[in-house]
Amino acid sequence: MADMENVEVSTGPVTFEQLVAITRDGAGVTLGEPARTAINGARAVVEELAAGTTPAYGISTGFGALATRHIPTAMRAQLQKSLVRSHAAGSGPEVEREVVRGLMLLRLSTLATGHTGVRLETAQLLADLLTHGITPVVREYGSLGCSGDLAPLSHCALALMGEGEVRDAAGTLMPADEALAAAGLTPVELEAKEGLALINGTDGMLAMLVMAISDLRMLLRTADIAAAMSVEGQLGTDRVFAPELQAIRPHPGQALSAANLTALLKDSGVVASHRGPDCNRVQDAYSLRCSPQVHGGARDTVEYAAQVAGRELDSAVDNPVVLAEEGRVESNGNFHGAPIAYVLDFLAIVAADVASIGERRTDRFLDKARNHGLNPFLADDPGVDSGLMIAQYTQAAIVSELKRLANPASVDSIPSSAMQEDHVSMGWSAARKLRRSVDGLTRVVAIEVLTAARALDMRAPFEPSPATGAVVRVLREAGIEGPGPDRHLSPEIEKAVELVASGAVLAAAEEVVGELA
Repeated sequence: MADMENVEVSTGPVTFEQLVAITRDGAGVTLGEPARTAINGARAVVEELAAGTTPAYGISTGFGALATRHIPTAMRAQLQKSLVRSHAAGSGPEVEREVVRGLMLLRLSTLATGHTGVRLETAQLLADLLTHGITPVVREYGSLGCSGDLAPLSHCALALMGEGEVRDAAGTLMPADEALAAAGLTPVELEAKEGLALINGTDGMLAMLVMAISDLRMLLRTADIAAAMSVEGQLGTDRVFAPELQAIRPHPGQALSAANLTALLKDSGVVASHRGPDCNRVQDAYSLRCSPQVHGGARDTVEYAAQVAGRELDSAVDNPVVLAEEGRVESNGNFHGAPIAYVLDFLAIVAADVASIGERRTDRFLDKARNHGLNPFLADDPGVDSGLMIAQYTQAAIVSELKRLANPASVDSIPSSAMQEDHVSMGWSAARKLRRSVDGLTRVVAIEVLTAARALDMRAPFEPSPATGAVVRVLREAGIEGPGPDRHLSPEIEKAVELVASGAVLAAAEEVVGELA
C-alpha cells in the first residue's frame, strides 16, 4: 500500500479528500475512539433486543418480503450468513478497485456512527481490509440502488466471512480466506443484525459520486484552458469575458469561468494581433463566446451535487437503524438512493454538454471556411495530409456516446422482492454510466487541447499567452509533436488524455496564472 498516514474514521462524516486518499491513493484506516464507543453502545441495544421475546426486524426476523417470519435464536447466526451469501449475486466484469474501496470505506463510516449495531470486531476487520489493501471482487450488475447497493456490499461482506474472491494489495486474485490469513487477519462469524448492517447502504453510488465530483472540478478548469486556447487560436475576442458583462447575469460558475478565460488569455500576442481598428469581427460563434455560460452552468451543477454528497456523507444509511440513546431499533427508508441518483444523472448531462461545446470549438479549427486562415484540418500539405480530420471524428463519436449516457437512469424504477421493494432508485446504474461520461469528457477535452496547440503553433510568429504557451510546451515535452506531415495519431491522443487526466495540463497553466477558480 501507499506509504502514507492512516485516515481516522470516526462518528463524523468522511471528507471528499479523505475518500480520495483511501480509494485512489491507498491510505489505510484507523477507527477513532468515539466510533468505538458508539459501535459498542449500539451493539448493546441489539443484544438486548435479540434476547427479548418481541420480534425485531433484521435481528430476530427474516428480511424484505420474508420479514414476517420469526427466526429462533439458534438459527440467527445462520440467518446472517445466508443473507450475505444469497445477496452476493452480482454478475459481469469486476468493478474497479477504487470503487470497491469506496464501498468499504463508506460502509465503515456508517458503522462508525453507532446506528447499525455491529460488533466492534466486525467493523475493525473492515478497516483492516482497507489498510491491508485487500479488495473483494465485486461484479458490475446487481444493484437497484434501493435497500442500498445490496449485491455489491454483499460481496464485500462475504470477504469478511472469509468467503468469495478478493485481490490482494498486489492485485493478485485469490480466495478471501487465503488473503486474510496472509495478512494475519481472522474472518468473523456474523451475529444478529450484522449481515444486514453490512449490506444495506448507498455506499457504492455515493463513492462514485464523490470521485466524479473530484474529477469534474479538475476537468472543468481544464475545459476553461481548452476554451481559452480555442478562442485564441481562432482569433476570437476576450472582451466578452469582462467581469462587468458577467455581473449582469450573476451565476457564480459563469463568473468564475469567465475570470479563468480572462486570466488565461492575458498578454496573448495572438489576441493582440487582431485587437485594433482593422479587425472586422463583430462577434464570435456561440461555442467560443458562450464558453463561460456553459462551463459555468456545469460548475454550478457540480457544486449542487457536492452539497447532496456532503449531506449523504453525514448520514447513517441502514435499515433498521439503532437509536442507542432511546434503546430501540426502527425501520426506515433512508436507504433509498433517489437523492444521489438524481445528481448522478445531472452530472452525466453536464459532462455531455461540456464535451459537446468543446467538440464544436475543435471542429471550427478544421474547417477552412471558419478557421481564419489556417490550413484545412490543420494539415501540413492538405490533400496529401489529412491533419487532425479524424481526431474530430473520435471526438464526435465520444460526444454522441455521452448524449446517450445522459439519458437518466433514476426514472427507471423496476419492482423487486415480491413487490415489497416496489420503487427503486437505479442509483448504481446512474453512477456506473457517469464514470464512463467523465472518461469521455476527459478525452474530448484532451483532443481540443491537442488541436488548439497545433493551431497556436501555426499562428507563428504571433505568440500565445504565457499560460496557453505553457500548455503547448507540456504537450511538446511529452512527445506530442507540433505541425508536420501525417503520423500515427492515436498515441498522441492517448498521451494528451493522460496529461489532462493527471492534472498536468491544469498545472502547467496554473504555474503561470496561479490557481484557477
